[in-house]
Formats: sequence, C-alpha cells, structure tokens
Amino acid sequence: MDTDAVRHIDDPLYEKLRSENMEAFNAAKAKQSQLPSFAHGDFRGLDLRGMDAQGLDLSHAYFRGADLRGIDFSDTKMEGASIAGAKISGCFFPHQLHADEIVMSLNHGTRMRYNTRK
Repeated sequence: MDTDAVRHIDDPLYEKLRSENMEAFNAAKAKQSQLPSFAHGDFRGLDLRGMDAQGLDLSHAYFRGADLRGIDFSDTKMEGASIAGAKISGCFFPHQLHADEIVMSLNHGTRMRYNTRK
C-alpha cells in the first residue's frame, strides 16, 4: 500500500469525525486511554469545528476545503498534512509549523513541514 495514500480508518472515533458529530467525538475521545492514529486520514470538506484535537496524530491527513475554524492544534501531530482551501480562522497550530508552511499549504495544497531550526 502506498503510505502517502489517503485512507479510511476503521475506528469508531474516525467515523464520528466523518459524520461531523463533534459532541459525540469529544465525549468518546475523553473516555479513551489510548487514541488511534488518524495519520493519512481523509477529512476533505468536513465541518470539524469544535473538535478536541489535543493529542491526535493527524500527520499526512487531507483537509482540503474543511472547516477547521477555532480548532486548537497546538498539541497535535500535523506534519505532512494538507489544508488546501480550508477555513482556518482562529486556529492555533503547532509551534513547530512556520507560518510560511501554513500559508503554502492553504494556498497551494503543499504538505506542511515542521520547522526544526532552533
């Protein structure tokens, strides 16, 4: 399998996100001791406002055209994710993501790379 391919994740939490049910997602997430990986997940076009993203692995995920407004991604793995055309007003991104990476991904669909320079 191509590791860069978008994938459907067989997990009830993923299904709650795909159905845009943030209340159910956040409640179920709070009860789990170990979170599944959502790496390479397909979140294109979804309204994810209100999602508790703390501790999630969203690396290499696709968010083209998604509504991410107000989500706090500061404690979320997002390296390699693409946010082309997404609504990101009020988002808080991981400090490792340089603003240029976010803008390039938003405008051109590039995958965001973490800034490892000190």
